[in-house]
Amino acid sequence: MTEKNTEIWVRQTLKSLADQLNTVIVGKPAQTQDCVVCLLAGGHLLIEDVPGVGKTTLAHALARTFGLQFSRVQFTSDLMPSDLSGVSVFERSKEAFVFHPGPMFAQVLLADEINRASPKTQSALLEAMEEKQVTIEGQTRALPQPFFVIATQNPIEQLGTYALPESQLDRFLMRISLGYPDRAAERELLSGEDPRLRVAQLPSLLTLADLQTLQRRTLQVHAAPPLLDYLQDLIAATRNGRWFVQGLSPRAGIAVLRAARAQAMVCGRDYLAPDDIQAILPQTIAHRLVPVSDAGRGAVEQVNALLEAVALR
Repeated sequence: MTEKNTEIWVRQTLKSLADQLNTVIVGKPAQTQDCVVCLLAGGHLLIEDVPGVGKTTLAHALARTFGLQFSRVQFTSDLMPSDLSGVSVFERSKEAFVFHPGPMFAQVLLADEINRASPKTQSALLEAMEEKQVTIEGQTRALPQPFFVIATQNPIEQLGTYALPESQLDRFLMRISLGYPDRAAERELLSGEDPRLRVAQLPSLLTLADLQTLQRRTLQVHAAPPLLDYLQDLIAATRNGRWFVQGLSPRAGIAVLRAARAQAMVCGRDYLAPDDIQAILPQTIAHRLVPVSDAGRGAVEQVNALLEAVALR
């Protein structure tokens, strides 16, 4: 396939992905685009909102649309780490312990209501999300490739939830919120087919090779030195104590760059623009930061204020 034909294929494929997701999650094109950006950048996705707005439906739709094997785990207060990773069971016929992999051994792990599990169980995901492997009974086992965690989370104010630790939040490339649909979108939901039934009928639009091709092209998006200067200025601003208690780590800066490159490719460009960084910054860093005590704003609002204050050179 020539370079021109590849570009046409990439453009058509990305449009098809967005169109299919938007048939399930109605009236939320920006959020569905963020999801595509996150997976193209090879990151994990956290969807936070009140129950009933389509978080789980969106996660199912993403896995089916991307053509990935997935498993779903309902996180509860009594869920144990071994329920995720698996256990070794003695089989008399073989006179040996045989490992039975848990639901974590899938290309997409849907961690539903992740903050209803105890911190001990949440921490079982840390190694898997960062290293794409798990250590069980002293033996390290590789996870399938690719490996994505798509987690849903209820607001921390709700009963029966545990706050995700900072180390866990840092493993998520992006955090998005769906919010309530507008009146027109809600009418479409009320008068149309149940979105859960639509998800079951969604075709896979990508093969594993297709996804790997898209991810490689994401890494090839050009970032000019002035754009890297702008990104470094934004990162430095999070560390000066004016906006946040503690600034972004170098790992977070690399994550922002990956997401911005994917954003540029979804927008049909092979180079990074300031708009790409600005478009994904709140979703990429707000969950990693705590506003200073006198800010009077949430993390997302504080990130938006920082964007307005830091000028492009």
